[in-house]
Amino acid sequence: MNNHPFQGRCTLVGAGPGDPELLTLKAVKAIQAATVLFVDDLVNEAVLGHARSGARIVHVGKRGGCKSTPQSFIEKLMITAVREGETVVRLKGGDPFIFGRGGEEVEHLREAGIEVAVVNGITAGLAAVTALGVPLTHRDHAQGVVFVTGHAKTGAAAASDPTDWRALGAAVHHARLTLVIYMGVAGAAHIQRELLHGLPASTPVAVVQHASLPHQRHAVTTLGRLQQDIADARLASPAVIVVGDVLRGIAAAAATEGAGHFGT
Repeated sequence: MNNHPFQGRCTLVGAGPGDPELLTLKAVKAIQAATVLFVDDLVNEAVLGHARSGARIVHVGKRGGCKSTPQSFIEKLMITAVREGETVVRLKGGDPFIFGRGGEEVEHLREAGIEVAVVNGITAGLAAVTALGVPLTHRDHAQGVVFVTGHAKTGAAAASDPTDWRALGAAVHHARLTLVIYMGVAGAAHIQRELLHGLPASTPVAVVQHASLPHQRHAVTTLGRLQQDIADARLASPAVIVVGDVLRGIAAAAATEGAGHFGT
């Protein structure tokens, strides 16, 4: 129940994978209307050029593998600002509801009696394959796509069972799926080892760092060489790992250039 008659409003906005031109019109309108913006690290600074003059911009971190602002503190800041009558935008990289903790934030805001709007953004997993010129699905190669995080929640509140990479590998193989792994570079050796129980070593893989940005880098390789080629190409987060037969065309081209094709 709303006990704050002068309450403002809150919108979670997806800033997309990095390229500021990939913002939706609805995202731009929400950013322009905001009086306070709480901004994640992976949001391109150029996106903030759409903010109105005088808007308060608060950088609240959130980058995988790095020290960042505690999630509970971010939620408290958002709730306080809304109750003070501000028009709040929570600006998040990619899409708020794909590994962006948007679901957690919506839950906490609603528990505080605050209704939340959500504006979708282009997720990095889609931008990564598009940057390579291949699709996520294809009638000849992939009948579906699975998005999964390689960096599961830890601690007492985490799920009791870790990600079953062996089962995912088998599903990708038998159901003809594309597997898109977010935040998986740090755990690539473990992921590779487990996926090889269900997929052949020759399965094509691509790793794309900084998808859609001018400094994007990538490696096209096979599952059997995944960890080695990540090390050789010196790829790091933020990066997306894509596994599946939709990559056959570029993987074949990379094979003619030797083990692992690295590019920008």
